[in-house]
Amino acid sequence: ENELLDQITHVVHQLVSWVASFAIIFGGVVPYIPQYRDIRRTQNAEGFSTYVCLVLLVANILRILFRFGHYFETPLLWQSIIMIITMLIMLKLCTNVRMATELNTKHRSFTATDSKDEEIKVPKRLFLDFDWNYFWSWSRFMDYLQCVLAFTVLVTYVTYLLLDSVLFIESLGFLAVFTEAMLGTPQLYCNYQNKSTEGMSIKMVLMWTSGDTFKTGYFLLTQAPMQFWICGLLQVCVDIAILFQVYYYSLYPQKPVSHTTHTTSAKAL
Repeated sequence: ENELLDQITHVVHQLVSWVASFAIIFGGVVPYIPQYRDIRRTQNAEGFSTYVCLVLLVANILRILFRFGHYFETPLLWQSIIMIITMLIMLKLCTNVRMATELNTKHRSFTATDSKDEEIKVPKRLFLDFDWNYFWSWSRFMDYLQCVLAFTVLVTYVTYLLLDSVLFIESLGFLAVFTEAMLGTPQLYCNYQNKSTEGMSIKMVLMWTSGDTFKTGYFLLTQAPMQFWICGLLQVCVDIAILFQVYYYSLYPQKPVSHTTHTTSAKAL
């Protein structure tokens, strides 16, 4: 009986471990699935900030490089890989939709001599122009890809040179998870500036909070590097602060909302 009980316990433990690993790997991309479908359906990407993609790309590239100097669980590595792929897909969709919208915009002149519409010429903004004014606002997906590849090559080279430095490796790990932990702060600040949470999905924020709580618990149980669970706790605090804003501004409206555009930022679980 004891042997049978041990076998059952082992099977249950393995099952729970697989479920937890699956949730860690794919849980972060769940909020982006409905958002991707919504952008494709409406052909409107204004409600999704591509800077979210920038932050998550930087954070997950740095996390992968951190693993070369400080080992952590394999599901966390796959989580980063899946998130990078997801953010590139979101960038491609947003770029295509934005360019299609700009190219389809027509200018109608009051003094035109014919009935034809004059199309607005949209200037190309390229990564290789190295114009800081248009950083991360380029016209083609290829430019975003070039930027990501250039950043990856640069930090990989620096990491290779300083791989034996414990201070550098630990700082790299902290920077990776801290960058991701701060992803919710732009939404927090935006709510504070607007004195409103109009257009922000409470269900989405609850999904953030539950996901970050689960992730932080996973970090603690698997004894992940200290940087992971500290920044995980920070993420949970930011989520709770946003939930408090939702509660406060719904009870005490600060000003009437003059627009209906949804500006909810996306965030990894």
